[in-house]
Amino acid sequence: MQQLLVPIYDFLGCETPNSWLEQAKQPEQLTPLLIDHCNCELKAAQTAILMIRKYAIDKSSSHLLKAWAKPYEDFIYQPDRNVQEFLARDSKKNDITSELVANNDLTNNADLMSKMVRLTKEEFHHFEQVLQIMSARGIDYRNIRAGRYAKQLISHVRTHEPETMIDKLIIGAFIEARSCERFAKLAPHLDDDLAKFYTSLLRSEARHYQDYLALAEVVAGKDISVRINYFREKEMQLILSVDTEFRFHSGIPPQ
Repeated sequence: MQQLLVPIYDFLGCETPNSWLEQAKQPEQLTPLLIDHCNCELKAAQTAILMIRKYAIDKSSSHLLKAWAKPYEDFIYQPDRNVQEFLARDSKKNDITSELVANNDLTNNADLMSKMVRLTKEEFHHFEQVLQIMSARGIDYRNIRAGRYAKQLISHVRTHEPETMIDKLIIGAFIEARSCERFAKLAPHLDDDLAKFYTSLLRSEARHYQDYLALAEVVAGKDISVRINYFREKEMQLILSVDTEFRFHSGIPPQ
């Protein structure tokens, strides 16, 4: 596991502060931690789908992606949601990614589509896994307000292409890398089942960060280290500053 984390620590500007970890490992924080983690997995899938829709596929395929996401979005927004019914459905029947038509007007779209489709599948699966864990522990899914983390990072995205796309891909890399780092930090402090699950997520999250970064470099076609350093600093500021709401990606808790 440590070998897997070395490039993650090199990429991030800082490690998670002990004060966040001390808060996160408190028993009363397990419910909000799992609920926010569940929401983060779905948000990651939705973000990847938006990247596919905007940059990788022909407009005629857009409705297919909407259909793929619909059961998940229906579940989180309906007040009378049935967790067991949702988890029991055959999710593979809803996977229409083989029918997607690439947008040939954009270069590197096939690689983008391939990586983002795989990421989306994995994030949807992780969402279901966290939901299953919550259900087994008697924790009801509910909508909670997202923290400041992703919103603040997105606020720094440039507004002209291809810089917009490059920035979004770099941000995706930092979010996935931070997730991976926090799974590793949390695992030793959780019960055996959760520790095993969080450890199992490390490999996919590490690959997600690498995929986002590789795509950003290909799209830019030039050195992007200055922009990576820019977002490294912004991400570090969020992690090391006081955050009033506890979330999976939140900063330091108030004293």
